[in-house]
Amino acid sequence: MVDCCSAPGLMPMNQAKETLLASIQPINDSEIITLSECDGRICAADIVSPINVPAHNNSAMDGYALCADFSQQAEIVKGTKFKLVGTAMAGQPYSGELLPGQCIRIMTGAVVPTSANTVEMQENITVSGNNVTTNQALKIARHIRLAGEDIASGGPVFSAGHKFTSIDIGLLASLGVNAINVWRKPVIAVFSTGDELKTANETLTLGDIYESNRHVLIAMLKRLHVDVIDLGIIADNKDKIREAFLTANAKADAVVSSGGVSVGDADYTKEILEELGNIAFWKIAMKPGKPFAFGKLDNSVFFGLPGNPVSATVTFHQLAVPAIKKMSGQAIAPSLQLKAKTTDNIKKRSGRMDFQRGLAFTQNNELTVTPLTHQGSGVLSSMSQANCYIILPQAHNGCLAGETVTIELFDHIIG
Repeated sequence: MVDCCSAPGLMPMNQAKETLLASIQPINDSEIITLSECDGRICAADIVSPINVPAHNNSAMDGYALCADFSQQAEIVKGTKFKLVGTAMAGQPYSGELLPGQCIRIMTGAVVPTSANTVEMQENITVSGNNVTTNQALKIARHIRLAGEDIASGGPVFSAGHKFTSIDIGLLASLGVNAINVWRKPVIAVFSTGDELKTANETLTLGDIYESNRHVLIAMLKRLHVDVIDLGIIADNKDKIREAFLTANAKADAVVSSGGVSVGDADYTKEILEELGNIAFWKIAMKPGKPFAFGKLDNSVFFGLPGNPVSATVTFHQLAVPAIKKMSGQAIAPSLQLKAKTTDNIKKRSGRMDFQRGLAFTQNNELTVTPLTHQGSGVLSSMSQANCYIILPQAHNGCLAGETVTIELFDHIIG
């Protein structure tokens, strides 16, 4: 038996994603920003290191830098004595040259003199006046961090398409880099359609609902580090919907609408899109989210999302987010999918790829997932309670408790 939303001829979800991504052109405008503005931005040009990291040979330990004679032996025996002739602190290097049999006190991060060939930690040294004695055998180059061993001067640091993280900012700072070439942020216009939709400060009457899709979408877009134009709620009126698309197309690189792409008498979005642009596809073999439209306007691309909140969220996350990442110039990595054992039976009918909401956890050292009870496309709480998708292929017919399924943990865009 096939459910009412699994009509033949629907475009398979993976084909829809490939078609969509092939139609997206990355932004080709770049700008120079400072380090403090860099978090979440996309690198527009390869970055190479202007310096060695570390900049000089330095000590990995608090201890003693020694000038030992390894010319005739690979190891200096325990009990060897050295003369203490100075000290090196981080930022205050020892200025002299060590002779064989001499050493200096050295702190972690301090420059190791070029004439020193090993460092011994202080716990393995006995000090008596200006003499130190080793309490274990010495080996050459022990506890010395070599100049450039982390990053060599002129070596690659980040490639174009890399999304900068908080750690990356620290790394750039450690290189003395403060001017970074990044791609311009895409501009995304968002609106919802529906006479029944009300804002939080309005009073509901019979048949009304508080609008939530726009809020979810904008929150997700902010995590993508794009500029958002919020066009609000648009009534189910052809002229107003047309005006919204024209305004969005004039100002944005992409337009995201929710509602109006189904087959109801007041679902005008698809009709207006056909009038103003070109629809690449409409209706996909995906659950939730069959009525999803994608195409191009004169100046932008559009993503027409279903009106049901779970459908809008899942289709945006699975289809629009990768497209916007590509538009941003970001190198796109495949989603991490894992295998997990389901704790309960999972119902599914063949016909559409299903993204059920689940709660993944480890039990008896095994990755396990519990499908949530309510999987309806209007039950937004199922997204709030879940931490992963249970991904069931289009031809899948459900499974029993204890069987293995594919899951995809929620990422930072949605989780």
